[in-house]
Amino acid sequence: MDNYEYSAESGCPRADIFISEKLDKTRSAVKRLIDGGNVKINGKPCKPSQEIFTGDRVEITVPEAETPSVKPENIPIEIIYEDGDLAVVNKPQGMTVHMGNGNTEGTLVNALLYKLDSLSGINGVIRPGIVHRIDKDTSGLLVVAKNDKAHLSLANQIAEKSCRRTYLALLEGNLKTDGGTVTTYIGRSPVDRVKMAVVPPDKGKLAVTDYKVIKRYEGFTLCRFDLHTGRTHQIRVHAKHLGHPVVGDTVYGLKKQKFKLEGQLLHAFRLSLIHPSTGKEMNFEAPLPQYFLQVLSKLKEI
Repeated sequence: MDNYEYSAESGCPRADIFISEKLDKTRSAVKRLIDGGNVKINGKPCKPSQEIFTGDRVEITVPEAETPSVKPENIPIEIIYEDGDLAVVNKPQGMTVHMGNGNTEGTLVNALLYKLDSLSGINGVIRPGIVHRIDKDTSGLLVVAKNDKAHLSLANQIAEKSCRRTYLALLEGNLKTDGGTVTTYIGRSPVDRVKMAVVPPDKGKLAVTDYKVIKRYEGFTLCRFDLHTGRTHQIRVHAKHLGHPVVGDTVYGLKKQKFKLEGQLLHAFRLSLIHPSTGKEMNFEAPLPQYFLQVLSKLKEI
């Protein structure tokens, strides 16, 4: 259990906004704290919409998180490679990588616990084996560690950028250039804490993405993205920053979609890494999923 106490240096129109900024939590998470009686202003329980005035004393208690168990589930997943150290999985669109935010079943971890004989324990019982993630509605490749030694090696490769990840995305509109590099800082959006955004250097972390046009269509561009860093929603935020959000991305792009999609057209199609035990370079590719190809087949090349 953690306790926090703040003296408001300036006013704030809502208590939930004030607390989310102090604790770096989403407003929905803050609302749960407030509804649970864990927040007091000047010694009295408050509401999320309550205004905070200069000098107010804000007391917050964050209860210890319960550690739920993760059960193996016989869920079909495509494992394109496996040995004693690692597995490479082609995650389908719509599957969450690990439990959280109310997701306790149907995740990739649930499926991995059923399919694989072992997973590294570095990330605990919630995220066993998970070295890196891709969004729920992004499809494609990710590597899973089957033991702690492999996990540390793979995590270091990602940090040192020797593990390379390449994505394909269909973007709204046509880019002016055929390629380039986007370098920004990404952090929580000051407007909506659920979203990420390009922010000043002191408010976020460095995010670097290379992009290259693969094919141009009337009103759309197929692009390749190579990650140099691994920030949350990095490609989606950078695509928006370019002025050409990913097709199907209703969070960072158009709310009204031309195609009937269940998520963004963003696919992790290539993964390169050094094997933790052999030291050999390994390269994997996963073809575009059928729903992505169906959209491309409807477009006219230019």
